[in-house]
Amino acid sequence: MDVSAMHMSDGLINAPVSAVFFAIAALGLAAALPRARMELDEKTAPLAGLVAAFVFALQMINFPVLPGVSGHVLGGALAAILVGPATAALCLTVVLVVQALLFADGGLTALGMNITNMALVGVAAGYGTAVALRPLIRRFPGLPSIGVVAFAASVVATVLAATGFLIEYAVGGTAGSLGTIAPYLLGVHVLIGIGEGVITAMTVIAVARARPDLVYLLRPLRALDRSPA
Repeated sequence: MDVSAMHMSDGLINAPVSAVFFAIAALGLAAALPRARMELDEKTAPLAGLVAAFVFALQMINFPVLPGVSGHVLGGALAAILVGPATAALCLTVVLVVQALLFADGGLTALGMNITNMALVGVAAGYGTAVALRPLIRRFPGLPSIGVVAFAASVVATVLAATGFLIEYAVGGTAGSLGTIAPYLLGVHVLIGIGEGVITAMTVIAVARARPDLVYLLRPLRALDRSPA
């Protein structure tokens, strides 16, 4: 089963650092709101809801990584590829807020850091990787190349989201040595990212096979295909 980046509980990072990342998360989401309005239309809005529900269901399955920290499906690359990065950031934020408030999954004081790591860093890293590799889909048209791009995007997103946690812990961690946990944490999340990549690739391929017009990452390629020679 796939698990992913850090879901922190209260007290793992000190209060000043937690407050800084609340501000960072708020600024990032404020920037995402107008962009999300441009990404969504009458066809993709229902898909965004389905993506949020899918990620929510998967993230509810948690696995212990460190005391006070769990690993689970990230879903940032998957959501960004399907509905766009800004919409994906908002979808993951909704998931994280509901989990924290209703299921006590992730601490309230850590919510800013969890949003930063998973909804901002994870989404940006996953979508940025997918865009960088998108020429492969143009060069090698077909579902396999789409799957390869989705897989790589998820691996990168998972590892960088975990790296975000390590940076936060290095600045304001309250227990344990960073030198002790970093190699273990990154090693585990490379394996986690592989599992995440498989699920993401399978899901994106399934959507692209049935409704390629709904895959946000493929929009520029469809526009090129429609352009005059």
